[in-house]
Amino acid sequence: MTRIGILSDTHSFWDERYAHYFAECDEIWHAGDIGSLEVADRLAEIKPLRAVCGNCDGGDLRRMFPELLRFRVEDADVLLTHIGGYPGRYDPRVRDKLYASPPDLFVCGHSHILKVQYDKTLRLLHINPGAAGMTGWHKERTIVRMTVDGKTFKDLEVITLGDNNTRL
Repeated sequence: MTRIGILSDTHSFWDERYAHYFAECDEIWHAGDIGSLEVADRLAEIKPLRAVCGNCDGGDLRRMFPELLRFRVEDADVLLTHIGGYPGRYDPRVRDKLYASPPDLFVCGHSHILKVQYDKTLRLLHINPGAAGMTGWHKERTIVRMTVDGKTFKDLEVITLGDNNTRL
């Protein structure tokens, strides 16, 4: 079993509670718009970090992290990207990849909208952890934790970090 912490859209914002909530995880996944090398480095100090760059990430982060990352955890095939859309409305950048070879788990960010949804057509679990940072129009900051056990995803928790008081 592998315990995973998932977040997205930190936009350079650091919250000490990331370290608290991800301390018991085996890995941390960041679905883009990290915002700064400092945030990436601090996450990687907690646990091994898998991350993708987002549309707001600059040159250093783009050199460090790909736009699309496909990997295995336990027996599960995982696809991680920033702009991905939702079941039935996947973004054109990933749609063909998803339909040609569906992963077991598809994780993306970008929308700042928390969503956990099973795609019956592709038979995959879709997770958007919402936004963990302060930049954006979202009302609540959220992160997700879950366990991967073979090809099974369980013990999924949504953690609300509080209101987002900063508006663009």
